Amino acid sequence: MARLSMNEMTTYRWSFEEDVAHYAAAGIPAVGVWRQKLSDYGEEKGIDLLRESGLAVSSLLWAGGFTGSDGRTYRESLDDAAEALRLAHQLHASCVVVYSGARAGHTHGHARRLVRDALAELGPLATELSVSLAIEPMHPSCAAECTFLTSLEGAMELIEAVGQPSIRLAFDTYYFGHEDDVVDKVRRLAKHIAIVHLGDSKEPPQRDQNRSLLGEGHIPLAEILAALAQAGYDGDYEVELLGEDIEISCYKSLLDQSKSAFARLLPA
Repeated sequence: MARLSMNEMTTYRWSFEEDVAHYAAAGIPAVGVWRQKLSDYGEEKGIDLLRESGLAVSSLLWAGGFTGSDGRTYRESLDDAAEALRLAHQLHASCVVVYSGARAGHTHGHARRLVRDALAELGPLATELSVSLAIEPMHPSCAAECTFLTSLEGAMELIEAVGQPSIRLAFDTYYFGHEDDVVDKVRRLAKHIAIVHLGDSKEPPQRDQNRSLLGEGHIPLAEILAALAQAGYDGDYEVELLGEDIEISCYKSLLDQSKSAFARLLPA
């Protein structure tokens, strides 16, 4: 059954403790946990707090950087991703969101091999822990610091090259929702999707993301959700909203608006 979740990036100014309290009070059933906030609060305390709150965990954000673009070595990134998988297992999260890392001076082929090899090594641990590694491609305008994967097709080619069932796709409506054939694409890709990130916008992505409240942009969210449902996707829908319009919002009102919009957007 489709379940609404709120990504902690959305309520950027709140602490982990505030996120948990306000999400639960608003009737949001799940949370996409941001590792930085959880670490600041304390992992063991955070796990206990989530258990007490009744909130489920839809995803853990993030692991990756296997190309070295964030200053870590390849082995350090691998070890960190393994740690993220173990933490996700403790949180009962279904997936860890993965950003490949930027090209960082590598050829595209070499960068792709680094990520493919990392995923191939991590795949058995992910399977053992029943946690997916969800590869997230990004629109080219937004991707420079995070990933060289800038299309759904490119991400799927990598997933298929690894060929392990624990390696799946994270699909963000903001990055690809303005494409003319997005509904057909998600229908084809639904069986590979581990998590859907929900974002809306009035114009295609720019370098500085400025997402809209759900239903207030021009992305065909209702059609996308209907296509996913028809294709058998029954995972979580995680609201991820960033940008100037969101930062000036009242977060409590944003939670209520997201919950109402999601109910309207879901197919009957």
